Amino acid sequence: MTGIVYKSTGSYYTVKTEENQVYECRIKGKFRIKGIKSTNPIAVGDIVDFELDNTTDEEIGQIHHIHDRKNYIVRKSVNLSKQTHIIAANIDVVFLLITINNPPTTTSFIDRFLVTAEAYGIEAVLIFNKIDTYDQAMQDEQLYLQYIYSQIGYKCIRVSAQEGKGIEQLKEMMKEKVSMFSGHSGVGKSTLVNALEPSLQLKTKTISEQSKQGQHTTTFAEMYDLSFAAKIIDTPGIKGFGIVDMEKEEISGFFPEFFKLKNQCKFNNCLHKDEPHCAIKKALEEDKIAWSRYNSYLKILEGDDEHYRTDIYNDDRIASDETRK
Repeated sequence: MTGIVYKSTGSYYTVKTEENQVYECRIKGKFRIKGIKSTNPIAVGDIVDFELDNTTDEEIGQIHHIHDRKNYIVRKSVNLSKQTHIIAANIDVVFLLITINNPPTTTSFIDRFLVTAEAYGIEAVLIFNKIDTYDQAMQDEQLYLQYIYSQIGYKCIRVSAQEGKGIEQLKEMMKEKVSMFSGHSGVGKSTLVNALEPSLQLKTKTISEQSKQGQHTTTFAEMYDLSFAAKIIDTPGIKGFGIVDMEKEEISGFFPEFFKLKNQCKFNNCLHKDEPHCAIKKALEEDKIAWSRYNSYLKILEGDDEHYRTDIYNDDRIASDETRK
């Protein structure tokens, strides 16, 4: 039988077939995925083949094959630094929730997220949430950010989970797709998911006034079927999610507006810093590339990743105080 992994608790996997039959499964033997040193060979979103174990009275499945993944997202293992932990697989789109204030989402943070999504080959959509709370200055800033990223080619949507604005448009973007949501603590991920599908009743917790940090509300990854022909993966908070390993010469390739101009640079290995006849620097001077994007690129290029503590895909992502200054 073949099915999709809907839930992973570490030792057991909940698998649902096309006929909507649900089975609890274990791994049969050891799996080694080529090119991935992972602490968990199977993740939520994986398509697997399994057979029922007839040696027990319970209908326990034995997973014996994993189908090729179109993509996957990993993080560094907490205890085994040389290994990774697969967060989820076969994701169609990741939505980044952005708020202008309470909490503020920096452009550096947005760009780091987008580069990672590009590297993993996953479509990214920017959701500007809490628009009902914006004054004129905040609205101007939001529209300016939306202009920057729309010009690059990223889809943007304005939403108010509290007032229901943009919800139907968001549903249309999620139909027939497997989605994940991400964002800083307090951006309203769980509130938004509950607005999309009230029956889920995902737990929400307020931000600590003292620490300004959200609290984790899930303990394992799980996929949910939504009533409007969509799927969403909810995962526990994950620390240490940052830029995937890549060579310095590769980084600009994950900035779409940079990539379009790379072949116009004099040098093939141009890092777009001090080299002469650089097309990216020229476009920057002509205001064809946003300075905020270029500054983000330089930070990533210089490996300025240690200032970030990121808890991804559970509404909990925190930049350190030092980074915000």
